[in-house]
Amino acid sequence: MSSFIDSQVKGGVGEIVLNRPKALNALDNTMIRDLYSTLVDWQSDDSVQTVLVRSASPKAFCAGGDIRAVREAVLAGDNDAVYRYFSDEYRLDQLVADYPKPYVSLIDGVNMGGGLGISVHGSHRVVTENAMFAMPETAIGFIPDVGASHFLPKLDGVGMYLALTGARLTAGDVLELGLATHFVPAAELDSFADRIVSDGLDSALAPLGAGPESSLALDRAAIDEAFAGYDVADMVARLEVGSEPWRVAAREALASVSPWSLAVTAELLKRGVGSDLDECLGRELRAAVKMTRCPDFAEGVRAMLVDKDRNASWSPARLAEVSADAVQDVFDTPT
Repeated sequence: MSSFIDSQVKGGVGEIVLNRPKALNALDNTMIRDLYSTLVDWQSDDSVQTVLVRSASPKAFCAGGDIRAVREAVLAGDNDAVYRYFSDEYRLDQLVADYPKPYVSLIDGVNMGGGLGISVHGSHRVVTENAMFAMPETAIGFIPDVGASHFLPKLDGVGMYLALTGARLTAGDVLELGLATHFVPAAELDSFADRIVSDGLDSALAPLGAGPESSLALDRAAIDEAFAGYDVADMVARLEVGSEPWRVAAREALASVSPWSLAVTAELLKRGVGSDLDECLGRELRAAVKMTRCPDFAEGVRAMLVDKDRNASWSPARLAEVSADAVQDVFDTPT
């Protein structure tokens, strides 16, 4: 079977190129396993001093996990395949976080969902002006995962805002929030990668300047206030007053995504506060498997990624109809 990742070692740099452009590098089982095995091999390889991860796609770093394939497994009743997929993906995310060598992601274009799992947890996240980050899982009846319940709560109300609405972040935004660490203009990305090989990581990073300004920064205090706490109904009520563009977009998003996902996501982030990444990933694994068994997951993926009619029929249809006990059961009963 051919691999969707290409790898080589040159000048002390182990380079991994995500190469599934037709799917915007959505992570399927083979990619996850190939990434994991390559990174494990390079951990103890003295010829590799730095790991560099980039994309062959001009449009995306990684559009997320291969959720369409997960849906197919769900519809086929193959619960073991669903568990293996998320277990393997989260194991990879933990490896990135624990990696003993510099792990540098070059992010030019779309980076969503599972793409954040293989980038945000690494030591260096380099973005271009084309970078776009998002965690859009509530729109498919799912939850922000890949360690989102670890890194989003650190952003206060903005973290909850991103988790619930799936709002898109620019390069300036992710630099402002600390989800990215450095900026390189897209036109200079190849030469920057070459300098890492020829001059070393520190020398390549030294001349980098500031990135674009963040529009989110102007609204951050208001967003923090609107999305404070963990009661989604309260957030919806606070959003009703005001006509700022971000507020209007947030209202529309919360009205269109899965109410069930909203409630579970808020509880997930609440439980993530103060937890280590491994605790968060373990909790997310249990929740993710359960969420795929709920009607909203298959329906949400159908509406957004299969039929693409963006007209999902959610169950329940209203936030007020979501059972608080059912939300707690996602976390407190065995998988």
